[in-house]
Amino acid sequence: MRLGFARTVVAAAMVVAAATPRAQTSADGRVSHVMATAAYKAAVAALDAGHAQLVADIVTLTEIPAPPFKEGPRGAAFAAMLRQLNLSDVAIDAEGNVTGLRRGSGPAGGPVVAIAAHLDTVFPEGTDTKVKREGTRLSAPGIGDDTRSLAVLLAIVRALDAAHVRTERDILFIGNVGEEGPGDLRGMKYLFQKSAYKDRIKTFLSMDGTGAGDQITNGALGSKRYRVTFKGPGGHSYGAFGLVSPAFALARAIDKLGAVKVPASPKTTFNVGVMGGGTSVNSIPFENWMEVDMRSESRPELEKLTETFLGFVHAAADEENRARSTAQGKIEVDAKLIGDRPSGETPKNSDLVQVASMSIRAAGLTPSFNISSTDSNIPISLGIPAITIDSGGRGGREHALDEWIDVEKTASLRGITVALTTLLTLAGVQ
Repeated sequence: MRLGFARTVVAAAMVVAAATPRAQTSADGRVSHVMATAAYKAAVAALDAGHAQLVADIVTLTEIPAPPFKEGPRGAAFAAMLRQLNLSDVAIDAEGNVTGLRRGSGPAGGPVVAIAAHLDTVFPEGTDTKVKREGTRLSAPGIGDDTRSLAVLLAIVRALDAAHVRTERDILFIGNVGEEGPGDLRGMKYLFQKSAYKDRIKTFLSMDGTGAGDQITNGALGSKRYRVTFKGPGGHSYGAFGLVSPAFALARAIDKLGAVKVPASPKTTFNVGVMGGGTSVNSIPFENWMEVDMRSESRPELEKLTETFLGFVHAAADEENRARSTAQGKIEVDAKLIGDRPSGETPKNSDLVQVASMSIRAAGLTPSFNISSTDSNIPISLGIPAITIDSGGRGGREHALDEWIDVEKTASLRGITVALTTLLTLAGVQ
């Protein structure tokens, strides 16, 4: 361990606390207090000493594929790793989330501080996830998003145990399912709506992706996704010419959506990502469908766009039914919601964001804030303070087959230290 780095971090915390307005002294004072404790310093030293094990865990977990809805094998491995670290109540819930509790000094069943990383990747079954290494650069599908974060959770638990850190609140470590794409945050929805911890989590941290450790995602980007199917009687392209066609109805709906003007601020977007249907070039389709993604930083704007879009869908069917013959049947519409991620925000002046900001400054970085769709969307929408932070290090090409991370120790540890400082300040070090 480079002791100079730890001393620099603590000194920076004290300088920032002294220069920060009095209105923020609560968060600043708590962060500075935690960083000045012998237990915290010992935990930072343990992170340094255990960095090689962190890298080994990244490789082990990355090479266990975790396609959407098939995270089971990786979840089982992660649960086994948590059990080896002697966390209590390690379990895999009905949705596939892995949870392990590190007990604090407070009463059993009391409030917990939760920190999570997602088990799933975007890559389909059969993808080669063998890790390739060149120096400190590791590459493999899913290695940065979000496998490194899972390994960081394990590293933090080991560091807390090695340093004999005692906290006031329980800390819940989570490897969750369903963060990516079609997963629709199913892991978080279960955790906060049905799990044994649904009423106990009062503060939530998500770790997602790599980075210097300076970013705080405190805004939840909401989205609605629909699969819209237009159905009709179908028929021969020549013999049944003149009958209503689902293809024309689909085209009308897309044309209407394409003409919508959405606000630049709050940023609101839409996209027709996938289309399909039909049986042959010389057949009037009996079915055509599309999948549509709509997003907004604002819940009212997202609801407005969704209502407009659904109105277009039904208007397109009505127009096609008036334009052509319905002698063999009309165009009907089935609009199925296939993705629903709520929007919201954890305010910058909240205690959670203030603590995270101070922890970042103490590491010699400047906090930056952004809006994204992450596991934090669910607790934010429920009024539970939540943010998403990165797991440290450098990386790139997320969601690509040549995804990579760099595990050079200095940059890697800085980001992890930010997470450690934030977590221990929220949980309270004794």
